[in-house]
Amino acid sequence: MEIPVNGFKRKIATTDVAYGTWLSASSPSTAEALGCAGYDFLVVDMEHSPIEFPQVVEMLRAIAGTPASPVTRVPWNDMVMVKRALDAGAQTLMLPLIQNADEARRAVAYTRYPPDGVRGVAGMQRASRFGMVNDYARRAADELCVIVQIETADALAQLPRIVEVRGVDSVFVGPSDLAASMGHLGDIMHKDVQKSLEQAAQACRRLGVPCGCLGANPEMTRRFRDYGYSWMAMGSDISMMGSRAREWLAEVVPSSAPAANPAGAY
Repeated sequence: MEIPVNGFKRKIATTDVAYGTWLSASSPSTAEALGCAGYDFLVVDMEHSPIEFPQVVEMLRAIAGTPASPVTRVPWNDMVMVKRALDAGAQTLMLPLIQNADEARRAVAYTRYPPDGVRGVAGMQRASRFGMVNDYARRAADELCVIVQIETADALAQLPRIVEVRGVDSVFVGPSDLAASMGHLGDIMHKDVQKSLEQAAQACRRLGVPCGCLGANPEMTRRFRDYGYSWMAMGSDISMMGSRAREWLAEVVPSSAPAANPAGAY
């Protein structure tokens, strides 16, 4: 049996812009429905949602039957979490709060078998299709995609050294945490935050590294696209469901119409 092809890795390497959304609802049905909606990728978020590994496996299975590619965000740059996510079948991993090149090297090492890394070896996990993939251990890295999250001003200053790390395939810039680190908690539209977001995208372009970002709505997503980001998530399953629910309720019960959400909320 052949190793599964990583569609996301190929997409960001060959396409100017890719669009996706966040999955926080722990629901395989929601993941499957959004995978059929036309998105290029879906982020299975283990960091800021109650999604655990049993749900990850079911959500990966659901997405596999759609045109979308899964991206799995683990809760932390942790060897055990990375190992379990990979064994569960994740091929694209997003790792939070990478601050420097050393942390990026550790992140990559967690995804590689010895002698290139420290990933533990198992023979019958879902990643190898339960041992059916020919020579999985030697070929696994070819289809892995490692995304490091840059979420602070200090990390942005280290960006050129971080992306030099062999095995770092892409960068994701987190607007909300970046704003907080700059003293603008909850205000990603602050001019200094927006300037930093634009500079980060331009730096990644110069360095030849695909870079991603998250926009709360279509307007913000278009702004980030214009900054130069090459892949963007737009909102989340929860935010889209809640937004549509409020719109419909407001049409029937006008007094229920909520105040506009601040920019950056999702």
